Amino acid sequence: MNAVIYARYSSHNQTECSIEGQLEECRKYAEQNNINIIGEYIDRAKSGTKDNRDNFLKMIEDSKRKTFEGVLVYQLDRFARNKYDSVIYKKQLKDRGIRVLSARENISQDASGILMESVLEGMAEYFSVELGQKVRRGMKLNADCCYYNGGTIPLGYKLEVVNDDRFNNGIKKAVKKRYVIDENKAPIVKKIFEMYANDNKMSEIINYLNGLDLRTAYNKSFNKSSIRRILENKKYIGIYTYHGQETKDSIPRIIDDELFYKVQQELRKNSLAPARRRAKTEYLLSGKLYCGLCREKMTGSSGTSENGKLYTYYACKLANKHLCDMDSVKKEDIEDIVLKSCQDILTKDNINLIAKKIVEYANNEKNTIEYKQLSKALKDNERRKINIVKAITECEDNTTRQILFDELSKIQNALDEINQSLLIEKAKHLNLGITEVKYFLNNLRKGNINKFEYQKILINTLVNKVYLHKDKAIILFNINNHVEEVKISLLNDIESSLFNAVALPLSNEMASKS
Repeated sequence: MNAVIYARYSSHNQTECSIEGQLEECRKYAEQNNINIIGEYIDRAKSGTKDNRDNFLKMIEDSKRKTFEGVLVYQLDRFARNKYDSVIYKKQLKDRGIRVLSARENISQDASGILMESVLEGMAEYFSVELGQKVRRGMKLNADCCYYNGGTIPLGYKLEVVNDDRFNNGIKKAVKKRYVIDENKAPIVKKIFEMYANDNKMSEIINYLNGLDLRTAYNKSFNKSSIRRILENKKYIGIYTYHGQETKDSIPRIIDDELFYKVQQELRKNSLAPARRRAKTEYLLSGKLYCGLCREKMTGSSGTSENGKLYTYYACKLANKHLCDMDSVKKEDIEDIVLKSCQDILTKDNINLIAKKIVEYANNEKNTIEYKQLSKALKDNERRKINIVKAITECEDNTTRQILFDELSKIQNALDEINQSLLIEKAKHLNLGITEVKYFLNNLRKGNINKFEYQKILINTLVNKVYLHKDKAIILFNINNHVEEVKISLLNDIESSLFNAVALPLSNEMASKS
């Protein structure tokens, strides 16, 4: 495995030696575990309260090139300043096939850690959906008035500020914006519609516009996609659209109805063949579904029948190369089984158990190396302060007393700084309560099984891996199998070092296809 080392220090009482110590420990771990180190990213603090994270962000950016498969840190609290950062950046790396490894902690084999991160990811996604709903309510109010709701301003338009008293909150005026015609660019839009209506090819329109050095709303050269977006945009005939609801005569029009709908007719006639316009399909078990026969990943695939109907399924990578006997399985069949199992596992007892484990883990995470170092420094300086005060009371020499008073002042300044750093360190870590985790898990249990957003959160939170056999699916949940209180129906005697495994028989129809 190729890996990079990431090291940082942020506490006022850490030095360059701290970095060297981290690097030495990481190199030793790499050598013992046959890891090839190809680079190092180091962030050195500017002060005790502010981290310089430039090299961390550079490492995340470099990970897009996929030149390494691991990020090695001295300890996981070196990777991120708080749990939310950790979840977000680990998720980015995980999506690129990159693991975060700790030289001092065996977290990669810690089921509690896996459960903690999967639940946190799920909670972050769940509450972001809730926040999104609130944002959408605000956007709906904008849409009711046909105001600008964000996004790219279509070519030929610009924005004009409007003061609307209906949106004022008594403290400050709400500034809204509406579309008005950009007299300099509207003629470009008219020219595009006229050329297409007069049977000019897309390539001819593109060459004409780019030849004049004209630019799109994104300030880029024109291409087929940008031309098509313009030709299909109903704003040009005065229609404001929000979530499928259209409001006519709400925007100043640039194109008349006759020209616009003539162009729509031509677009339909010249549209791409159905096979080439295949809709993007989301595969919920992507990266989690494995063939039970050969242990290779099963990937989402699709195909179109003679009558144009789209079929979606999962297929074993080796089976595609005729190296495995596993047949493909319908996407809906296996996903429905896993989703139903996820809901079934969220019993009242299991929710209580998971919430308890998550909060325990979160509390343990607070007890970091930095926190311990700061606490020790606090005790040391408080002890020194007591000794100095005692020495002052016993000293009769004025010169010596002044020296002691100066020393006392320095100690007090150090104590103030340490206490401030302790507050910051506490704030870095997630303060989760059992009630919050239960609320999330209960909502997850009662969610709408037919909504894609809900399905995605449910599977990403609870499922680690799924092994598909010809007659059963083995689902490995993110729940530590050492906890005896977990009671799951249909539990099979399956070996698993980390997780409880549920073996579910496939339906007769599904088994016959496998």
